[in-house]
Amino acid sequence: MAERAALEELVRLQGERVRGLKQQKASAEQIEEEVAKLLKLKAQLGPDEGKQKFVLKTPKGTRDYSPRQMAIREKVFDVIISCFKRHGAEVIDTPVFELKETLTGKYGEDSKLIYDLKDQGGELLSLRYDLTVPFARYLAMNKLTNIKRYHIAKVYRRDNPAMTRGRYREFYQCDFDIAGQFDPMIPDAECLKIMCEILSSLQIGDFLVKVNDRRILDGMFAICGVPDSKFRTICSSVDKLDKVSWEEVKNEMVGEKGLTPEVADHIGDYVQQHGGVSLVEQLLQDPKLSQNKQALEGLEDLKLLFEYLTLFGIADKISFDLSLARGLDYYTGVIYEAVLLQTPVRPGEEPLGVGSVAAGGRYDGLVGMFDPKGRKVPCVGLSIGVERIFSIVEQRLEALEEKVRTTETQVLVASAQKRLLEERLKLVSELWDAGIKAELLYKKNPKLLNQLQYCEEAGIPLVAIIGGCPKRRPCGRNQKENKPGPLHLLS
Repeated sequence: MAERAALEELVRLQGERVRGLKQQKASAEQIEEEVAKLLKLKAQLGPDEGKQKFVLKTPKGTRDYSPRQMAIREKVFDVIISCFKRHGAEVIDTPVFELKETLTGKYGEDSKLIYDLKDQGGELLSLRYDLTVPFARYLAMNKLTNIKRYHIAKVYRRDNPAMTRGRYREFYQCDFDIAGQFDPMIPDAECLKIMCEILSSLQIGDFLVKVNDRRILDGMFAICGVPDSKFRTICSSVDKLDKVSWEEVKNEMVGEKGLTPEVADHIGDYVQQHGGVSLVEQLLQDPKLSQNKQALEGLEDLKLLFEYLTLFGIADKISFDLSLARGLDYYTGVIYEAVLLQTPVRPGEEPLGVGSVAAGGRYDGLVGMFDPKGRKVPCVGLSIGVERIFSIVEQRLEALEEKVRTTETQVLVASAQKRLLEERLKLVSELWDAGIKAELLYKKNPKLLNQLQYCEEAGIPLVAIIGGCPKRRPCGRNQKENKPGPLHLLS
């Protein structure tokens, strides 16, 4: 700092010298020589970082929400929470940050997206990446073996945001999970039922829920000749098939992850298949896949799952898709993902998926990772991608130019005449005490037109107008006061 101050003083003195020479009308050569010295000093000084203009903005991957946007969010949350409660879920909450060790090793290649915090009093901390791992930690800490819970909260990922598509670094997740030892596929089927109920209630368009099983994937990789050590990394490549072509995925497997072209082609024969229960039955007859114990268990469970989905009336919304991989390491059984469908451009074409809006699966081993004795608690759950849904609902309302109310006010207390502030305050207080949502304008003598205009703009359905008697002229020495008149309700 002292060195910079000295340089600044030299710059000031040199600047005065240049100005003095100009006033004295010194020779151009002399002035040019002194200006060069001034520029050299300024170059040594460099920019003052403390004086640089501060740009007021939100951090990358985050955003503010206006009252209109928050009103839309609340309606979406209401639909989701109502469904979770309808299915008997309790609500819990966990810290926004966890011990770094709690999150480490649970997310595979996505672990690099975790936000680490600076050392705080000897504890290494990270912002939560999702709500599932903290839930598993909660179960292990509290020695719980049976719970049906939901949790709505913000999570954080050091991702490359694409905010136009509803992707952020800070965003909400809405999770529903069933923990406990139950008969196969019954809780899994309920999770898929919940997913379909929510997406149908939100009316955001046609959707398809893809299902697969990690045991089928692992069995498939084994019979195709993928080394055990590469199962997870190849899984993350397969998971990209909803975004890029098979050729690109194959090139990644061969060029970056060391598979032979023959092994990659063998994988391709499987992962490009999708269908319903008929595909499950077909693969149960596959001479190679049916001989793998893991794959066979997964296929038999999927067959049972489709039976329950048929009873729930949602089998037509479900597709068995062998390319669905879900990159997170903690999944152990059934996995699923809901995508919105785009209307096909040409007749006869299949509808295209335009983005994932919900996902989940079974993770029977995650709680055991936190338990000192390794005791497992079977779990299955789902997560609703609400940011993507918010974006879709918001765009739809804008396209329809539909007005969104940002308050729940039922009545505006207004006055038709001056000097009625006391009466307005008394009435609005009575309405509040009665549990009625009401407000008034914060002016002593507001114009009636302004009050009615505010009512119209805010979408308030009722206005209570306190009127007055006609002004009475004084009679002799006695003067009669203006008294508040009747109350008028307008809607």
